[in-house]
Amino acid sequence: MNFKINRDKLFRAILYGSAFFLIVLIFGFFITFILESSESLTKFGFGFITGKQWDPVDGHFGALPFLSGTLITSFLGLIISFPISLMIAVFLSEYFYKGFFHNVIKTAVELLAGIPSIVFGFWGLFALVPLIREFQLSIGIEPYGVGIFTSAIVLSIMIIPYTASISREVISMVPTDVKEAAYSLGATKFEVIRKIILPYSGSGIFAGALLALGRALGETMAVTMIIGNSNSMPTSIFSPGNTMASVIANEFTEATDSTYVSALIEIGLLLFLVTALINLVGKYIIKKTVQF
Repeated sequence: MNFKINRDKLFRAILYGSAFFLIVLIFGFFITFILESSESLTKFGFGFITGKQWDPVDGHFGALPFLSGTLITSFLGLIISFPISLMIAVFLSEYFYKGFFHNVIKTAVELLAGIPSIVFGFWGLFALVPLIREFQLSIGIEPYGVGIFTSAIVLSIMIIPYTASISREVISMVPTDVKEAAYSLGATKFEVIRKIILPYSGSGIFAGALLALGRALGETMAVTMIIGNSNSMPTSIFSPGNTMASVIANEFTEATDSTYVSALIEIGLLLFLVTALINLVGKYIIKKTVQF
């Protein structure tokens, strides 16, 4: 009995210790960012976020072009990927919920999640960019090929597995008796999916989309290779741009001035805060929209 009590206490201590370590780790990240970017925070203040000019030579540092590029590419990628992810989830859960074809599609989705981002970057650079360039020529705009829209397409492919996998799991958890009751009342397959399954699993699907958005916000290599790496404010979804992650990857090794380094670290702090804010807002929305 004493051994059992001690073992339970030890297990509880490990759980509390793990939770405390996670809190300390996140707090440590935040404090490190604050300390390392203190020079930029003191010198530029809130104007760093609203500034549109990024010129390290003249000492002008404004993060708005990168903040805009990050949000536009991430949300556009999510908008493109969400319908595809949801259709995959419904297809695997309601139509081919077992069997060889189910396993093939499920394996393909899981494999897509395991492909390194640099491979997506190479694919986008050599396969997608020429297609986008031809499309831009056909509609009469400058044929950059690279740019925000191209990056959003690559991001949408990269985040499909996150939304699709979680959505499939929550759709599979819809009680069978609820669906059978709807069928017994004369509902069609489409009506059951639209009026029963999707509302029931809506919060879980939204959570999967939120996870995919967090993945898109922090993506670095693939975006860096195909976004165009322009430090100017984007004028359209087809124009070259930069994200907060890509500008850090591109310029951190070249930064020799202390203010330059501090400004790049402040961009990392801004990315950390934006990601945290979006997750908090998303969790609040999930809490308010749970219907069952």
